[in-house]
Amino acid sequence: MDTRFNLFENEIGVKFGKRFAGTALVLHGSTLPRATQELVSLRASQINGCGHCIDMHVKEAEAAGESAARLHLVAAWRESTVFTEAEQAALALAEEGTRLADAHPGVSDETWARVREHYDDDQTAALVCLVALINAANRMAVITHQPGGSYEAGMFEAATS
Repeated sequence: MDTRFNLFENEIGVKFGKRFAGTALVLHGSTLPRATQELVSLRASQINGCGHCIDMHVKEAEAAGESAARLHLVAAWRESTVFTEAEQAALALAEEGTRLADAHPGVSDETWARVREHYDDDQTAALVCLVALINAANRMAVITHQPGGSYEAGMFEAATS
């Protein structure tokens, strides 16, 4: 797959990218566990078919100590025993918040209740913002054909510092 357009070689793309990255750093600094952030980002990216973001979040999760078994099972988290109840609630929110255009009724009251059972207000805010942010990132990467495979753990942090 050839990249259609490099946003980071465009003035508007660069300006937007810096601000977009800044919002991600706010979430990285929140009390929402980093493992949960990577799992949620990975699941939304799988649903959206974003190879670039799947590559990034698998490698960042691995670098942070996430097990290969858990990463392999994210796509089938409902049929797995390796995720906590809190992580399951976050993954359900990620799926329902990502599938808004798939004739899905949105985030169910049941999922929302499960999220609120496990996450405080700041973590809930971070989780909602993360789902929105990763979906936006997926769309930008898919639209411009950003391929997966070349990301190295730490590249995002290096680019934003």
